[in-house]
Amino acid sequence: MKNTSTRWFIVGLLFVATGLSFLDRQVLSIAIIKIQEEFHISDVQYGWVNTSFLVSYALMFTLGGRLIDKVGSRTGLAVSVGLWSVANSLHGVMTNFTQLITFRFLLGMGEGGCFPGAAKAVYEWFDKKERALANGIAIGGSAIGAVVAPPLTIWLASTYGWRGGFIIPGLVGIGWVVVWLLVPWKKSTPAPIEVRVPEEKKASIPFLTILKNKYTWVFILIRFLLDPVFYFMMFWIPKYLSEVRNVSFERIGGLFWIPFLALGIANILGGWFSDGLIKRGFSVGKARKTVMGIAAALTLVAPLIEWVGSVGVAIALMAGFMFAHGFWITNYITSISDIFGERATSTVVGLSGTAGAVSGLILNPLMGLIIQNYSYQPLWIASGLMYPLAFVVLLLFIPTIKPFFDETKPVPIDGDGDTVRPLRV
Repeated sequence: MKNTSTRWFIVGLLFVATGLSFLDRQVLSIAIIKIQEEFHISDVQYGWVNTSFLVSYALMFTLGGRLIDKVGSRTGLAVSVGLWSVANSLHGVMTNFTQLITFRFLLGMGEGGCFPGAAKAVYEWFDKKERALANGIAIGGSAIGAVVAPPLTIWLASTYGWRGGFIIPGLVGIGWVVVWLLVPWKKSTPAPIEVRVPEEKKASIPFLTILKNKYTWVFILIRFLLDPVFYFMMFWIPKYLSEVRNVSFERIGGLFWIPFLALGIANILGGWFSDGLIKRGFSVGKARKTVMGIAAALTLVAPLIEWVGSVGVAIALMAGFMFAHGFWITNYITSISDIFGERATSTVVGLSGTAGAVSGLILNPLMGLIIQNYSYQPLWIASGLMYPLAFVVLLLFIPTIKPFFDETKPVPIDGDGDTVRPLRV
């Protein structure tokens, strides 16, 4: 297989991996109806099961990202996907609450390394002119996983029982690991100059050096601001459609996938658009920020969702909002790789992901209180304001997108472009 074919094949595998990550985490939300009937698990216990996943997921976003920067994306993703696939399959043999909460914790541990590993793999194989498109395809699988999870889970459960809904996707994930490890990771023939081929693993940047860089904290702050908005869209929209729009349960299933399909399309188009601007002469920073600025402007439609009369128009506006998020998140992650490079991308993606998960854990109960005691209106307004706010933060504190350190030299550079101390190689 030629190097050009290899790298796009790897992107295809990353698309499948991120798709499996969202598919595997959503199976329980459907299967829990049968599980509660069979094992008499209460709603409170189910809440603790979800919390166990979020806690390990938040922790492993940072720890997994750091480990992947040390061992490389090939080994790191193999361990990550392998762990969560085994954990997912174990859900299919659980017989009590203790086992369920344990297997859920292990699922979160594995999935925490998925997106940091995908970002690092893309950086290892693609240069700046194709990196955003490759990232868009890679993370776009998560949206498609969210789209197919409900109907696929229902079909598997009706055909093989609810246990099959866990075991079969888990086995697919184990098969993915086998294919991933069989992909040739080093070039065997000279590659065209524009094709990146991973070199021998380099020493990662010291963790404290990354934490001292001001750009790290900007990316962490942005994710802390925005992830609760995304969790609101994921977790609360079905209830909103039912309680406020009086949409039936069956019709919710026929509508809820539309915003996530828009997200998956935007992940890819956002990367393609950004890379296209670079090829037309835009600087890397101007290209990434142009697309993120457009995305921030598009999210201003969110408050309108509360006031439109038609359910169809409301879903269309939600799809527009998720489309904007796809534009944003692809270029956000790509900007991290543009700045932090091969040796620190996974770590910074992981740190920001942990910040987003922690923010979601803190603010989701607050969302519930607002909805219970007032309405959804403040949350729609906040959703429309957060992305423009985050964009202003980006413009103010990251005026230019440039490398954290020179990849050709073992010397990191801080957020102001000043050299720090040499890497410990």
